[in-house]
Parts: sequence; C-alpha cells; structure tokens
Amino acid sequence: MLTSYDNNKALFLGIDGGGSKCKAIVMNDQNEILGTGISGPGNPLHGIEQATDSITESALLALKDAGLAHIRLSELYAGVGLAGVNLPVQFKQIQEWKNPFKGLFLAHDLLIACLGAHHSNNGAVIISGTGSCGFSCVDEQEVIIGGHGFPQGDIGSGAWFGLQAVKQVLLSLDGIAEDSLMNEVLLTKLDCIDATSVVEKVAGKTATYFAQLANLVFDAAEQGDNIAIAIVTEGAEYINNVARVLLTKMPARISMLGGLTTRLKPWLDQQLQEKLAEPLSPPEVGAVLFARQELAIQQRLSVVQSA
Repeated sequence: MLTSYDNNKALFLGIDGGGSKCKAIVMNDQNEILGTGISGPGNPLHGIEQATDSITESALLALKDAGLAHIRLSELYAGVGLAGVNLPVQFKQIQEWKNPFKGLFLAHDLLIACLGAHHSNNGAVIISGTGSCGFSCVDEQEVIIGGHGFPQGDIGSGAWFGLQAVKQVLLSLDGIAEDSLMNEVLLTKLDCIDATSVVEKVAGKTATYFAQLANLVFDAAEQGDNIAIAIVTEGAEYINNVARVLLTKMPARISMLGGLTTRLKPWLDQQLQEKLAEPLSPPEVGAVLFARQELAIQQRLSVVQSA
C-alpha cells in the first residue's frame, strides 16, 4: 500500500492510455484500488475522438466496478497519462478537450509509469508493449529515449516484432529467406494461403494489429528457429542500448514494464536483468500520484494568491 501523497481525501481516477487499451482505476484516500475499467486505445495519435471516448468509457467502467456508478465524473479529479502526448500538438489537443472531470491533470504515459514503478520522481523505466520507449527523471530532468511511433520507430515493441514476423515470412514465401516455424503459424493466424493474401490482410493495419502477432516470434525463437532468434536478438539489443543510455543518468531505480516484459526480459543482457527492479505499482496508480501532486501544487498556489 502506498504511504505518501495522502494530501487529498477525495476519490481519484487514474488513467493509463496506450496504443492497445485504456485502463482506469478509482482509488480512495487510503490508497486502495476500488475498481478498474478497460476500454479501447487511448493514444491520441490513433485519433483524438477515439482517445477521449476511451478515457471516458474506462473511467465509467471503473466507477461501476467499484460500485460507485452513482458518482458523476464531474465530481472527480483524474490523473491521465497517455502515449503520444509527449508530442506538443497531441498534448495541446487533449488539454483543450472539454473533458467531463472536475479536474484533469495530463502527463505522458512515461511519467506516470515512472511514478507508479518507483513512487518517486527519481527513477527510470523501459516500456515494451504495443510501442517501446525509455524514460528517466532525475533531479527533475526528464529524458526520453525513443518513443518515435510505429512503423518509423518503436524497435523492440510488440508492433515491431509483429511487423518483422510478417516481413520475414513474406521473404520466405518468396524463396529469398529460409523457411521459419513462423510461416505456418502466421498463415493460420491470418487465414492466408500465400504471400499475396498476407499482404492483402496486413495492408494499412495499425500498431495494435501487428502487436497481436508478437508472441509467435517468441514462441518460434524459444523452439530454436534461427529467423525468430535473429528478430528477438535485434529487438533485445535495442532495449539493452536504451537501458545503457538511461543508466548514465544515474536513476535511483530502473524498471521494465509493458505487455512484452515477461517474454523479452530473458533475452536482455544479464547485467541489465540484475539491475531491473520490480515496479511497485502499475502506471494507472502513478497517474493518481501525479494528480495528487498537481492538485496539491494548485491548492498551495491558490492559498498564496488569496493571501
């Protein structure tokens, strides 16, 4: 249980919006999670309307799960951490949203992940989920490594692994690369019979779609498939390099989180694995901590200004 940030007795919403889903929690003044709600993608890069709808829906579902459906969103403060709002244009659009909350405190998803993982403003996180990114906050100095989005970035992410699987299977079907255990699995999963039908199926698909294919790469690699091992090794080395940069900032702790953590961690450099600390709480808890911090600052400023 958390022991800090008890400066507000009200219920708080914590929201973590990523490329695949948006998760909300409602917490009380005892730092207990009363309810959770999960909805669709919360990254505004996938559409502002989609993101705001997901935020609202997940918040309502969390209240319902807590048995608090009678409470209106307009009565609650929300800490909202979203992928994509590290880009100023996306941050501005969400800030300008006529949101339903009593107050909305917006941060990028990396900051709330760091706060949740360490219960402190001093730490670093590596995220490998639908996308990938590294982040550190030391002495109030923030550093972001990667986070450039799919397909131009996000190496070592679920979307990247899924895309590499498709590329390699297509090369194999064309007779350019050796056959892989991934061939049959991918063709079956996509209900395809040849390269042409694969291309038709994946054309124009989102990061979320490709991320759903990531596990087949790890399955094949763990069975000794050379093509899959090469993909996993490349992705893991990118994450290793992100960690090396973050560690030069001397964070108090470093953690790894995201949907691929369990599968990717064993492939990382052994020294890095030994340095990784288990996250203390998930990002949505970090969103509540952020909201409480920001509200406390806001209240102190109000007192000073009224004095």
